[in-house]
Amino acid sequence: MQRSPTRRRVLRSTALAGIVAIAGCSTTNRSTNAPSTTSPTSPNTPEKTATTATEATLTPPESTDDWLTNANGYREETPRYGPGEQPTIDVGHPVEDGLSFDPPVIEVAPMTNVTWDWTGHGGLHNVVALDGTFDSGRPNAQPGTAYHYIFEEPGTYPFVSEPHREEGMRGAVIVREPPSTGNQTVDMWVVDSSNFDGTVVDRTGSDVARVTVGSRGNRGHLAFDPPVLKISTGTTVEWKWTGSGGGHNVVFLNADIHSGQVTHESGVHFQHTFEQSGTYRYACQPHRALGQKGAIIVE
Repeated sequence: MQRSPTRRRVLRSTALAGIVAIAGCSTTNRSTNAPSTTSPTSPNTPEKTATTATEATLTPPESTDDWLTNANGYREETPRYGPGEQPTIDVGHPVEDGLSFDPPVIEVAPMTNVTWDWTGHGGLHNVVALDGTFDSGRPNAQPGTAYHYIFEEPGTYPFVSEPHREEGMRGAVIVREPPSTGNQTVDMWVVDSSNFDGTVVDRTGSDVARVTVGSRGNRGHLAFDPPVLKISTGTTVEWKWTGSGGGHNVVFLNADIHSGQVTHESGVHFQHTFEQSGTYRYACQPHRALGQKGAIIVE
């Protein structure tokens, strides 16, 4: 992980024209005609003239788990974003225990451009990596402000809003290569399902295989378990609802296979026998955008 030579440098600008989209970061106040950008690697930008007590104590935590445990809004799940996706983190999201980053932690692939978007709640905020890797500059209360950073190197990057650090407004970006089954079609489809870890559950040779609908995942009971299943031709797959996570259904892509209407009640509400080999992808329509996806490999 490369460290910037100073913890903060500020570059003032009157327009965004001419800024080249390269690895690095920028802050933009979309509600004004005079956006500013910050660059921790710019060699000719002035140092911030004052250092607060909070800034002086910004050091990486010994345990990322402990750091996140004390983060407002953290539910012990990490949304994952695949290559090419550009996630957004809300800054100043109200939760029961105060203000938060939403989501407080995400997992992304290297070279992902992450955006922090100010909600306007809770007064002044900024976004500062504890190791100095990125820094949005002076705290800002203006809704519509956005800060961008492209994460090049794998690693874990804890960050904080300096004015609200002691109240639990903290988060982290985890950068790593996404899990893989070796099947690119499958991997690209289920990469953003939080319970996918690259495992293919093998049920070849079985007459019946089961997938649980509404399992724990995707920041709720919004997952299929297992997310990836391998079976033989002639196997019947049954989907059993847990009754949790609201209403679900099962709808396949590029195949006329679906469970019909959304169902809330627990029990087996859909089954299908796969007679032809191939890779089949499906999702819960109401929760597809949240990562409730699955795949079946038929051999």
